[in-house]
Amino acid sequence: MAWVLLQFKRMKLVIAVLGLGLVLGGTGCSKKTASKPVDIDNNSSGNPVTAPVDYLGAVNKARKSAMKDIDLAYMKNAIQQFNGMEDRYPKDLNELVQKHYIQEVPTLPSGQRLIYNPANGDLRVVRQAPSTNAP
Repeated sequence: MAWVLLQFKRMKLVIAVLGLGLVLGGTGCSKKTASKPVDIDNNSSGNPVTAPVDYLGAVNKARKSAMKDIDLAYMKNAIQQFNGMEDRYPKDLNELVQKHYIQEVPTLPSGQRLIYNPANGDLRVVRQAPSTNAP
């Protein structure tokens, strides 16, 4: 039993020394390269201190994107069902609500809006131009 404890302590010491060597070796003197261009789609600062904030921002962005995709598929399905039953496309999205194909027209994240074409049933999500009426 004492032999196992001795081996365990030696193993911990070896792991600690190797870990310290990796940390110190990774921060050695090296030639500095030019900084990378900023990726506007990646809001991560790369700083471990701000990692939780970066993570939550990425989760929120992914949630908004997923909700947009789900809402769009849900609405397109309702439009196709309406077309199958009524033999025409709805005049507007509110007609889907009136005829009980959907409960309500979904609200999209800010800066996005739905564009619907009643002639062919095409539905798209587009980015809305920012308002220029700000004081």
